[in-house]
Amino acid sequence: MTAAEMKAPAQAEGFVATGVPFREALSVWAKIGLINFGGPAGQIALMHRILVEEKRWIDEARFLHALNYCMLLPGPEAMQLAAYVGWLMHGTRGGLAAGVLFVFPGFLVLLALSIVYALYAEIAAVQGVLFGLKAAVLAVIAEALLRLSRRALKSRAAFVIAAAAFLAIAFFSVPFPLIVAAAAVTGFFLARRESTPLRSGTVGTDRPSLARPEDPWAESARAVLVWGVVWLGPVSLLALLLGLHHVFTQEALFFSKVAVVTFGGAYAVLAYVAQQAVEAQGWLTPGEMLTGLGLAETTPGPLILVLIFVGFLGGYRGETGLDPLLAGTIGAVVTLWTTFVPSFLFIFAGAPFIERLRDNRYLAGALAAVTAAVVGVVANLAFWFGLHVLFGNVDEAGVGPVTLPIPEPTSFDPAAALIALAAGVALLRFHVGVVTVLACAAAAGALIRLLG
Repeated sequence: MTAAEMKAPAQAEGFVATGVPFREALSVWAKIGLINFGGPAGQIALMHRILVEEKRWIDEARFLHALNYCMLLPGPEAMQLAAYVGWLMHGTRGGLAAGVLFVFPGFLVLLALSIVYALYAEIAAVQGVLFGLKAAVLAVIAEALLRLSRRALKSRAAFVIAAAAFLAIAFFSVPFPLIVAAAAVTGFFLARRESTPLRSGTVGTDRPSLARPEDPWAESARAVLVWGVVWLGPVSLLALLLGLHHVFTQEALFFSKVAVVTFGGAYAVLAYVAQQAVEAQGWLTPGEMLTGLGLAETTPGPLILVLIFVGFLGGYRGETGLDPLLAGTIGAVVTLWTTFVPSFLFIFAGAPFIERLRDNRYLAGALAAVTAAVVGVVANLAFWFGLHVLFGNVDEAGVGPVTLPIPEPTSFDPAAALIALAAGVALLRFHVGVVTVLACAAAAGALIRLLG
């Protein structure tokens, strides 16, 4: 067989390989789960290289079609893309295997790092590493903000929505879910008034769907029932056994809510998590949010795995009556479950209607407005983290409904500013990889702390 003949099947519109042995697919998904560093962009590029270019299990058009669908959903789009492609190839077991293997290696690594942090954070060298990571993460967030802005802010309306979202969350403490809901309603009505949505490229495809079950309504309803029970059954059990105010129940409820409002990825939801987990629940400090993000950036898996660090510290420091490490591990598992199980529900329940979802211009307009609002939320995240990285003391002043952060000028940290600036230059000017930048920043932070 010639090379051209080998390529021929993959050139058909909407091609997905369905004759691949499940065992072979498992090995590939496991490989992807172990090496998927670099955040959503890097992970999607990795899957494209392996699935489209090397294995030819799915063609370019079908890959982009699946990606666009996953971009419409709350939750980690790269993990959902893996689960969706696995579902196309081997049904529910394929989607489950792909999604679990995409997340689980990173979960184990981050759980181990969380334990190390809890036990050894007071050691000077460890403090230095974490100091360097936090400073560099500020540059990583700035780069993500620029990248997201270029993709999402393509109209005057999008800029206005982004600015309004920034002001609402930064100075009026408006909850993230309310911002998402308001943006969605705004985008829906804008799509009704205008001839085109806020941005193009989300609707109007004529590609055929490969997943057309005989009764999509029955399949979708079955998925909602099964995965709804898998997701919310343990949450209800925790509430019944431990009560609503127990830390494990609080984590299950909180991260379940987070799972349905995470449009825009980890950077967007971190502002909401910081608002609730830091200020309302007291599970960790603002600086520790940055530490968790730095640790998550260095591990494989979705960046939203940073929530595992939050859940671990919540359990570790909670009044559970258990050994703190055991309680932290349970908190991390509860967080893992309630963060990622909803993604399987969204994939398995929504996939039968993928074409209808993508051809609905009102839905596309609503979600485009949500994406624009996410830019403003991420800008607030950069602003909030920047203050806490560069200044040791940040107070707040209230003027009516407005809350203003007031950094203390004498607490400015020039070492943190220098590391953040160097990391920004490396990322934005020289396009150095994120893991390399974080490693260098960690080494610089350790050196500064040891010499100081």
